[in-house]
Amino acid sequence: MTGTVRRDELTANLAAVRTRIERACDAAGRDPAEVTLIVVTKYFPVSDVLLLHDLGVRDFGENRDQEAGPKFGEARSELRRRGGDDLTLHFIGQLQSNKAGHVAAYADVVQSVDRSKLVGALSRGADHAGRPLAVLLQVSLDGDTARGGVLPEHALELADEVVAHDALTLKGVMAVAPLGAAPDESFRRLRDVADGIRSQHVDADWISAGMSGDLEAAVLNGATHLRVGTAILGSRPSLL
Repeated sequence: MTGTVRRDELTANLAAVRTRIERACDAAGRDPAEVTLIVVTKYFPVSDVLLLHDLGVRDFGENRDQEAGPKFGEARSELRRRGGDDLTLHFIGQLQSNKAGHVAAYADVVQSVDRSKLVGALSRGADHAGRPLAVLLQVSLDGDTARGGVLPEHALELADEVVAHDALTLKGVMAVAPLGAAPDESFRRLRDVADGIRSQHVDADWISAGMSGDLEAAVLNGATHLRVGTAILGSRPSLL
């Protein structure tokens, strides 16, 4: 696929998703400016990241350390060569504590914090890298913490642990609607957890929820950040 064809494809897909967001916000009585679109570029090349940046995207999501580090190192180098690196990289995948230090050195936000051991490892990594790190608590909405996520009843306790670390900034919560569950009900539960945390930590006002298939339900239930991949980039290619 030529660069021009790919640019046209991304332009059309991005416009369609932004229209969906605008319509969802209108239905929910919300301002679209309240909602940040994160384009998930897992398995897609640096060239797509740069094309999306040209089209106005500034927030990107990745969930594999071995891919994200090199890809966004290259992307940022190219953007600096062009005159400025103004993208925000969100790490959204399950993260082992032994990889946390590496991720903290290049990610701007880690959305998958779900246990004390990871909090400590990210704090040490951010300290070592000499850069602040924003974090979101991943909340398990189906009770299966093996798939990632803190149980709702333990989320506030974990939030308190995060704010005790100077190198970390608690921004809010993240969740994925469980398979087979109604997204609207799932995201209402997430909003309840978010409200409980925000009652104690007023600046933790992000709710990261909603993907290509359920972003409307997420917007209706207060999502501030949407993680969209397929609807913009198309089907995932083979592993890089």
